[in-house]
Amino acid sequence: EPNIRAVAAWLSPSTGIIDSHSYMLSLQGDMESAGGVIAFHSPVLEGQVDNNKLKIKTGGENPMELSSNILVNAAGLGAQEVARSMEGVPVETIPSLYFARGNYFTLIGKCPFNHLIYPVPVAGGLGIHSTVDLGGQVKFGPDVEWLEKIDYTVAASRSIKFYTDIRRYWPDLPDDALQPGYAGIRPKLTGPKDEKHNNDFIIHGPQTHGIEGLINLFGIESPGLTSSLAIAEEVTKSLGLP
Repeated sequence: EPNIRAVAAWLSPSTGIIDSHSYMLSLQGDMESAGGVIAFHSPVLEGQVDNNKLKIKTGGENPMELSSNILVNAAGLGAQEVARSMEGVPVETIPSLYFARGNYFTLIGKCPFNHLIYPVPVAGGLGIHSTVDLGGQVKFGPDVEWLEKIDYTVAASRSIKFYTDIRRYWPDLPDDALQPGYAGIRPKLTGPKDEKHNNDFIIHGPQTHGIEGLINLFGIESPGLTSSLAIAEEVTKSLGLP
């Protein structure tokens, strides 16, 4: 990597990217082939535990009530809200939630690297790193921007910090080479005033909240997508399933 300025670096030959949309479609296909059904646009309104049954009410165009022996709350940014809507879930088992927006900027021009480039991590994130999407577009990010409410707007003014941070490892980054891309929001379990921002995923089963068949997943941020199959295995273990 002749364009990189660094004291030292590790090479990870197996690191790469995937088509996340195709991956999720594949999982959907596997589930439907096994007899599962997905109800899109059906927000969870509330729930309760009744005679060892887990019941939820959903809204949307076709509101309904569902009853099940097993319920996995994997609502991401909404996991805490879903858990609080479930009557019978001890409030003290629901962790605090903090929003940390990760902004991305795209590079105008040719990719200057041969690999994905990751700088030294920072508090709350991995640092502004460089990746290439399946179309060959170079993007830099994410940074860490703490929010009071969910907002996916990428402010052009954030580029000032991006130029500074990127030039620490790519000093030849041209002026006016970055343009706002997109943003994601991490469901953080610790906030900006905490000394450490690296709390790991939380998987709460019956041993934590005392409700048989209920699993709550909190703080599933990056690398939640990469870890999704491993998380699923852990959930099945927590439920005592094969």
